[in-house]
Amino acid sequence: MIASFLLSLREGLEAALIVGIILGVLLKLNRPEMKKSVWLGVWVAVALSLVAALILNLLGLKFEGRGEAIFEGVVMLLAAGVLTWMIFWMHNTAGNLKQEIELKTRSAVRGNGERALFGLAFLAVFREGIELALFLLAVQQTATPVAVLSGALLGLATAVVLGWLLFTSTMKLSLRGFFRVTNVLLIIFAAGLVAYGVHEFNEAGLIPAIIDPLWDINPILSDKSEIGLLLKALFGYNGNPTLTEVLAYVTYLVGIITYTFTRRPVGLETLKTAQPAQ
Repeated sequence: MIASFLLSLREGLEAALIVGIILGVLLKLNRPEMKKSVWLGVWVAVALSLVAALILNLLGLKFEGRGEAIFEGVVMLLAAGVLTWMIFWMHNTAGNLKQEIELKTRSAVRGNGERALFGLAFLAVFREGIELALFLLAVQQTATPVAVLSGALLGLATAVVLGWLLFTSTMKLSLRGFFRVTNVLLIIFAAGLVAYGVHEFNEAGLIPAIIDPLWDINPILSDKSEIGLLLKALFGYNGNPTLTEVLAYVTYLVGIITYTFTRRPVGLETLKTAQPAQ
């Protein structure tokens, strides 16, 4: 539940920030009649994201045995790859997020108007929706569907409330602080996805285990216990991992931490409510 909550909060808040910035610019430009195109783009994107999530889940049900292990391994590694791209993108370019969206919104108002605003809102929300659908499918391999769904709904609800507060009050949010904390948690989560993906490929015979298991501490902390399942969902815990699984986890973790700590991020501004021009 915690993993799906964190992912949904992160993805939902990113979408809420972008939509809020677009609406804030329309407020400044005194073009409230164009808001309906923005909301139409949002709801169409949400609907298509739900369809994509349903298709991904139905696809997963078609596999059994070795095919299921390969499918789950591919989903895990694909989710880890998308999550890594998201972390890098936020680390390198998020400092200009507000200015970039404002420029695109002003350009849309001057150009194709409502059609361009629809596209801007749709692409922002649909991208986050597709990413979230893939992440939740990966989380579902290590948690119950009820826990994943409840965590996702709670995360999205929290994101909506935070987004609403940001743009209807004087509340401020430090993007630097928010994304720094969530990036650390997501890096560890992504490392777990990589390790779990390699584990599935070990079972499918696509990647040799070399040593299986490298250790076995399940008698002390079973990965099937409540705490073990929580650690598996959050950090990819496995009480009896293979050598290649551990190597994948450590290599990913060291590589991405080295990258993020040796590259100076673009300065992240504090986002606050956009006020209409007086």
